[in-house]
Amino acid sequence: MKLSIAKAVVCVVIPTLVLKNEPATAQADTLKSKLLSCPDTQAEKKRIFKEANVIYPNIFCGHEKESISYVEKFSVARKDYLIRTFKRSKKFFPKAVAILKKQNVPEEFAVLLALESGFNAGAVSGAGAVGYWQIMDNVAKEYGLRIAIKENLTAEKKNKNKLTVKDKKNHKKIKFQVDDRKNFIRSTYAAARYLKDRSRNLNGDWLLIAASYNCGVGNVWDAMEKCGKKDPTFWDIKNYLPTETRAYVMNFITLNVIFKNYENFVKNNLCFTPLTTNYIENNESIKTVDLSIKEK
Repeated sequence: MKLSIAKAVVCVVIPTLVLKNEPATAQADTLKSKLLSCPDTQAEKKRIFKEANVIYPNIFCGHEKESISYVEKFSVARKDYLIRTFKRSKKFFPKAVAILKKQNVPEEFAVLLALESGFNAGAVSGAGAVGYWQIMDNVAKEYGLRIAIKENLTAEKKNKNKLTVKDKKNHKKIKFQVDDRKNFIRSTYAAARYLKDRSRNLNGDWLLIAASYNCGVGNVWDAMEKCGKKDPTFWDIKNYLPTETRAYVMNFITLNVIFKNYENFVKNNLCFTPLTTNYIENNESIKTVDLSIKEK
């Protein structure tokens, strides 16, 4: 009597390393290659575990790629400064924004108050710019602002030895008249009008306009010409501008981005780029193998 064993087909999981109709040597070489690289069994991928949540103000949309790294680094290195500036801005920004809007200037330009003078009415630059908006004498006159005039209170005498005690005491005194650059409302109106005029000169490109506020529209025009492009952007002319102006525009962007996302910033929840983690994905596949035992 013969014992008959039925054929059975069993499904098992094996790595996809079986090559059909190839010589043994070729199979060995291919198997070795697959074991080294394992492209089918293990693939390294990235999994996002925190999405970027930074929001750019409208006038800066489209400039994220060029500026995001700078903004992130500044937010870490100057965190105390940003917090301090934001708190001080609450007193000045609402009034400044209202005036800027009347001149059709974006509210984001209110941060120039921080960049220019640190909200200090008495600020005077080495170049002679004065007040909240650091306005030069010639610009102040052009926009109807009264400026202080320095004058000696004592007449110069040829023989200084003959000066009286009173003369000597007052000789170096300086009398300051009213300077509208130190008046918040008047200087803000002048700055807003200046920015509006520059928007006509620079085709409404607000980054170029910000640059012109720092270094003058003439220097911006020169940089535009040097770059050789038609209708260039700030990024096209950046390297042709003074170093101070480049930083000025980048800080202009940075303060606005941080203040737009302030709550997440102070809570350390601001994410500039998606955070990812690496993981290995197993791509093993199912193969059907005939394990039947032939009858004897």
